Amino acid sequence: MSTAVILAYMGIALMIALAGIGSAIGVSSGGNATIGALKKKDDAFGSYMLLSALPGTQGLYGFAAFFIINAKLSTFIVDGVMTLTMYQGVAVFAAGAALGFVGLMSGIKQGSVCANGIAGIGSGHDIFGKTMVLAVFPELYAIIAFAAAFLISAGL
Repeated sequence: MSTAVILAYMGIALMIALAGIGSAIGVSSGGNATIGALKKKDDAFGSYMLLSALPGTQGLYGFAAFFIINAKLSTFIVDGVMTLTMYQGVAVFAAGAALGFVGLMSGIKQGSVCANGIAGIGSGHDIFGKTMVLAVFPELYAIIAFAAAFLISAGL
């Protein structure tokens, strides 16, 4: 197996793992805040659940990009051997690392925004809509990283 292929699959692994970790931490923050908020105001569970689930999208972006990039990599298989150039391997590694790290940080930070919104709703404040708007900002960077990974894979 060539170094280029190893780099490509290391990038894909980073992408899935880091974006997934960011989502897991983010939804856990929201879930923990929900448990506390339910003690104060249990009739807002629907709002809590939506805000808790929102940071899960970063992991989904990593997973979706895996399918896109993996499908592209399969086009480089000739006679059972993957024929990537070093440039292509580095490009896939960079796309995976970028989406992975952006997804990691975006998921964690979005979880913090959502957790604070959940706490506010639990305290009786009507801030669900405002929290959703503010929680979209960290999401934007994960979307940009996903788009970059898609464009990099298209350029292979």
